[in-house]
Amino acid sequence: MLQPISGKELEYIADSMSNEDLLMKQCACAATSISDAGLSQLLSNMVKTHQQNYTTLMNSLNQHQQLAPTAPQN
Repeated sequence: MLQPISGKELEYIADSMSNEDLLMKQCACAATSISDAGLSQLLSNMVKTHQQNYTTLMNSLNQHQQLAPTAPQN
């Protein structure tokens, strides 16, 4: 059974998602600007890996969303 996530955990997930998004963009930019086909392919694969990581984090948030309170806690 899922447990509610803490505010600190939520901050960590949000930071991780931002980092994964930045890494996706950097790898995609580098992949298109490098003339070496092997390195370009490696960077393209890294974009996919970071996209999967981002999706995993987003799915985790979505699973926990149903546990979130719908009103402010007292």
